[in-house]
Amino acid sequence: MAATRILAIETATAACSAALSIDGEVEERYALAPRQHAALLLPMVESLLASAGLSVTQLDALAFGQGPGAFTGVRIAASAAQGMAFAANLPVVPVSTLAALASGAMRETGETHVMVALDARMDEVYWGVYARGAAGLPVLQGREAVAAPAAVPIPDGDRWIAAGSGWEACADRLVPRAGERVVRLLPDLEPRAHDIALIGADRFARGEAGCAGDAVPVYLRDQVVRAPGS
Repeated sequence: MAATRILAIETATAACSAALSIDGEVEERYALAPRQHAALLLPMVESLLASAGLSVTQLDALAFGQGPGAFTGVRIAASAAQGMAFAANLPVVPVSTLAALASGAMRETGETHVMVALDARMDEVYWGVYARGAAGLPVLQGREAVAAPAAVPIPDGDRWIAAGSGWEACADRLVPRAGERVVRLLPDLEPRAHDIALIGADRFARGEAGCAGDAVPVYLRDQVVRAPGS
């Protein structure tokens, strides 16, 4: 059986990354480079493909971080994935940026439960609660949301990892609410294409890929995409 080849990209935060998964073995290019994503992403992709001796048309699917996150960054990943998918006639697998961050936290710590909070500005956070599933990947508990720190649903139980920039930006309100549930705080952890690739490969194997037109961003905050006064 031929190896499964998934190219993944993630640009929703200050970090920019691309990764190539070949039968679960992942190679990644990563840079913490705010406002440089458009210039860095394509060279990262080209480097990965050259290292593996592949062309885009030899891939099985493209996975991308669909957000939520920075408006421009989320659009870059969606547009790049859609463009490559149309050009090479490849399926796409959208992956939540929050899920990718939860996956990274699980990989780093070995823990199984993660509260993700990304700084959404406007005194709000992008919020998601995840538990490790049977495949070793994060499974969303409830739903993702954008909300004020005082309004996010803190889960019950103990031994939670708190990951993402929202835990620093809104630490004075989130940390006291989480209390002793949190065993480790990772406010500097960024979502990475490595985890987009892992989640994307799993979803592709389960038949959850879509067409190029499905490569659209998820903002969560509706007013980001509405014109003033609309």
